[in-house]
Amino acid sequence: MIVAVAAAVLTFSVLLALSVYISKRAVEGDSKYALIRKIAIAICTYRGTSFQKTDLTDANFTAAKLRQADFRQANLTRVRWFQAASLSKARTTGTYLEDPKIRQLVVTLNGQDQNFDHMDLRGLNLQGANLADASFIGAKLSEATLEGANLDRAKLVQTQLYGANLSGASLTGAIIQDWSISTDTNFDGVKCDYVYMQLPTKADPDPCRKPDNRNENFEPGDFADFIAPIIKTLNLYQTQNVDLRVVAQQFKTLDLFHHEGIDPAAAAVALKQLSEHYPEADLEVVALEGRGDDKVRLQAKVRGAADRSQLSAEYFAAYREMSAMPYADLQSLLAGMAEKDERIRSLESMVTTAIKSDKFYVETVYSLGDTVTEKSSININAGGDIGNVSGLVGGNVSGVMNLGTISGNVTNSIAQLPDDSAEKAELKALLKQLQDAIEAEPALEPEDKAEALAQVQTLAEAGQKPEDGALQKAAKTAMKILKGTTAGLSETTKLVAECTNLLPAISGLLLLL
Repeated sequence: MIVAVAAAVLTFSVLLALSVYISKRAVEGDSKYALIRKIAIAICTYRGTSFQKTDLTDANFTAAKLRQADFRQANLTRVRWFQAASLSKARTTGTYLEDPKIRQLVVTLNGQDQNFDHMDLRGLNLQGANLADASFIGAKLSEATLEGANLDRAKLVQTQLYGANLSGASLTGAIIQDWSISTDTNFDGVKCDYVYMQLPTKADPDPCRKPDNRNENFEPGDFADFIAPIIKTLNLYQTQNVDLRVVAQQFKTLDLFHHEGIDPAAAAVALKQLSEHYPEADLEVVALEGRGDDKVRLQAKVRGAADRSQLSAEYFAAYREMSAMPYADLQSLLAGMAEKDERIRSLESMVTTAIKSDKFYVETVYSLGDTVTEKSSININAGGDIGNVSGLVGGNVSGVMNLGTISGNVTNSIAQLPDDSAEKAELKALLKQLQDAIEAEPALEPEDKAEALAQVQTLAEAGQKPEDGALQKAAKTAMKILKGTTAGLSETTKLVAECTNLLPAISGLLLLL
């Protein structure tokens, strides 16, 4: 009798221990016990609060007790879960909360030193999260809220950040190689002393620090000024169907920030001297951006293994020396250089002309050496709006389609829109009306017309494939560029009046398709 009782007690103890272990593993999300977890949670949440299939976008569940809640297939975009209790015991089928790692992240907002490579983190609310030293290589963070987050030293390599909110975030030391950003990625008030443009490798141990001089940091506002032209260039290359990763791999850049005005002649001479001292760097000025002569950034391509920190330091040493010279002596030196290479006067003139504007961004390709011939220029005039891209101007624009060719391509793209619904037929008519209005507008320069027509073609292509997410994002960008184009025109122009009605109508139809 005693033996039987002892055996029963032992069996009960073993079963109890086993059930406790299985329950613990199931609650922690062990895939081996997924079915047990689902059954247990279904029983526990029976008659609990149900949010099944509900749109909870931007809802706030901070510190909420969610033991019996049902979130199955709900829209949880940017929902705030900070310190929510018992979320692991809620029903979360069909949501990102099914993943224990994501669940832990949104509740604790602590992802420091963790690996989120290639994870789908779209739409997460990570406001104020500690993500320092975290790895997001290939991760999707589009539409996520990262406001005020600590992303210091984070690996944002090939990370998708379309429409993400990084306002007030800290990005010091982050690696941003080939990250995917867009005009609606919010960088307002970002705190950043420096970033790295590449992951270090054996072949290239220099991870391309910005600012280039390792003894300097970005001053307030520098990071925003540094990143804005990248977004503009990204938009421009997208309209030309250029692989941005290929572009990024072709060259590294030297970024030279002037915070207290710029002397065009001194800058031209300093750059020319730098190119002569380091011919292997094959320097080419590719961008000039700023707000009048108050704050100016010069950007140059650097090829080979040139030390950009050293190049930056030597440029500013030479610039300070040149700008301290008497005006007559500097002009004499400039004239002597111009006798050998007249392009130095062109560079001085470009800087002089640009800083007379309140706000400017000029992208050009201008060789400072002798081995590369001068190429055509791309001028992008911000005009207060990031999306106002004015296209290709100046020089010999060989290889660039003329206006007639672009117009023909737009016509073909619109013609390929099907007529199988009233919405598509209306979209087709409105795009044609927009095309005609752009082509007929006398206030638009030819290069502006070409750029605007390229955006109309993008809208037509998005209408042809409404299921294509990439095309829909491109359509949103095209809308912003078109709005930026008309923003630079007088309100009395016919195109402005046309676009006031056409653009909202087209945008609405694209969402319906």
